[in-house]
Amino acid sequence: MEVHGATWFRKMVAFAGPGYLVAVGYMDPGNWATDLAGGSRFGYTLLSVILLSNLMAVLLQGLASKLGIVTGRDLAQACRDHYPPRVAFALWVLCELAIAACDLAEVIGTAIALNLLFSIPLPWGIAITALDVMIVLWLQNHGFRMLEALVIALVAVVGGCFLFELVISRPDLGAVARGFVPTTEIVRNPEMLYIAIGILGATVMPHNLYLHSSIVQTRKYAENAEGKREAVRFAFLDSTIALTFALFINAAILIVAAATFHTTGNTQVAEIQDAYQLLTPLLGVTGASAVFALALLASGQNSTLTGTLAGQIVMEGFLNLRIRPWLRRLITRAIAIVPAAIVAILYGESGTAKLLVFSQVVLSLQLSFAVFPLVRFTSDRVKMGEFVNSTPLRIGAYTVAGVIASLNAWLLVQTVGEWLA
Repeated sequence: MEVHGATWFRKMVAFAGPGYLVAVGYMDPGNWATDLAGGSRFGYTLLSVILLSNLMAVLLQGLASKLGIVTGRDLAQACRDHYPPRVAFALWVLCELAIAACDLAEVIGTAIALNLLFSIPLPWGIAITALDVMIVLWLQNHGFRMLEALVIALVAVVGGCFLFELVISRPDLGAVARGFVPTTEIVRNPEMLYIAIGILGATVMPHNLYLHSSIVQTRKYAENAEGKREAVRFAFLDSTIALTFALFINAAILIVAAATFHTTGNTQVAEIQDAYQLLTPLLGVTGASAVFALALLASGQNSTLTGTLAGQIVMEGFLNLRIRPWLRRLITRAIAIVPAAIVAILYGESGTAKLLVFSQVVLSLQLSFAVFPLVRFTSDRVKMGEFVNSTPLRIGAYTVAGVIASLNAWLLVQTVGEWLA
């Protein structure tokens, strides 16, 4: 869409869309698992992790959009240009692992929603998720704006559902406010830290950085310094507004879990199915559970759409390899369906819940391998010219990257220690 010479509002509308495609990855079923577990076990304490993770996401997605607009190359292409082939290949493998982990969460989440709404057994629901490839392909054939419109509509459905859940759960507003203040207990408590890093992995997703740096280039802007500066500004505004919606939904899930389960002594509710069963009787409102499941279904389908796009961008960017979208989608979905089906058949609901949280920790462990290249490239004057990160921004970005890497290292130490104990 051409925006040159348009009013400020028309320009904002023209650039709106990519941010929402990225934001849906921040409210996928994996978030539900970690937020439900955090809220039911630790009350409102981990709200601070959701807030800090969202602030990190705003910064990193802003850098990703700037890289794409200024250089005309997405993050995957920039990695292929900059690093030796072996390093680029290794980064591609790690990113594919992250996409598979994300897709695993979407498969399980959608299957659970189908089970709750229509009583479809989990293994059959997992098999049905393979059919969503047809939906994605149909939307892609009808243009990018059609895809963006559906995504925004589904985001609105999820947001509306959780606004309803928030109102009827009547949380303690003072406790909610205190929950947004960080506490050292999060780092000192291994169980809380595990959930916190799961929230981080569910919020700041590595493949979203690749996706955003590519799809911002679908907008038209003047190919000069002034045009790029304007595009960077509106792309940042778009993603920040969209991520604010993601912050609301993630915080709402945890708040509802804390207000409904933690305060009533149901501190072990980590499974979506348990939350569904308990919401209506505990809140005393007919339909509370059904609204919860509807939001889950919309969330799973939304994330599926953007996961498909990210997979194509990553493969083409790193390997310069183009394969048919339906084949790429089937490969990605098959990788996710196999472990999900095995766990659902062997271990049932409890196994799928643990697999959901584990998938988010895997995502977090892959994050540094996308964040450090992104910060490095946007801090490189040769690549970015006058758009290079300022010194304060560079320090802030590397600090965020360092915090993410440090938390992941601490998680590994804690996990290995538990295995050896």
